[in-house]
Amino acid sequence: MNVEKIRERLEADIARTENKIKQYEELSQPISPDNAIGRVSRMDAINNKGVMDAALAKARERLTGLRHNLEKLGTNDFGVCSKCKNKIPIERILLAPSSSFCVNCAR
Repeated sequence: MNVEKIRERLEADIARTENKIKQYEELSQPISPDNAIGRVSRMDAINNKGVMDAALAKARERLTGLRHNLEKLGTNDFGVCSKCKNKIPIERILLAPSSSFCVNCAR
């Protein structure tokens, strides 16, 4: 696979992840205490906020990894495991484009 196709794929993943982050930010807004939604509904909303906060953190981490790999694209560091310095197979890069580790080091 050539560098331009990988760049397009990374940029598409970045755009999708940025959209997810916007959605998660909207869904993880604090629940106003003066909002009369009932005790059980409020507890449910607080629980959902916790889930959205976790999803938001994971999406931000993914975005950081995607941007990092996009910066490395075209350099000798692209496709090289950050830990063991072995070559990462292109299939792994396409499957987990936000990761900088080979399968063995990612465990």
